[in-house]
Amino acid sequence: MIEMESQEMAKQIIPIWEKVAITKEEAASYSHIGINKLEELLKVPGCPFVLYVGKKKLIKRKEFESFIATHRAI
Repeated sequence: MIEMESQEMAKQIIPIWEKVAITKEEAASYSHIGINKLEELLKVPGCPFVLYVGKKKLIKRKEFESFIATHRAI
């Protein structure tokens, strides 16, 4: 019974707008900015929306939205 509940929870999809951090692929889909451009932005020293989880780079969604809102061109 417990195993079935954990499998059901794993299958639940959390909407992007409710996530704290998103992947590059999710950010590209959400913002219509290409993955290559996102990777370029994430490499900039002091990038305000990068979150490192080991070697993996995630994007802090709220900070990413603020970055987009304050920049006219990327």
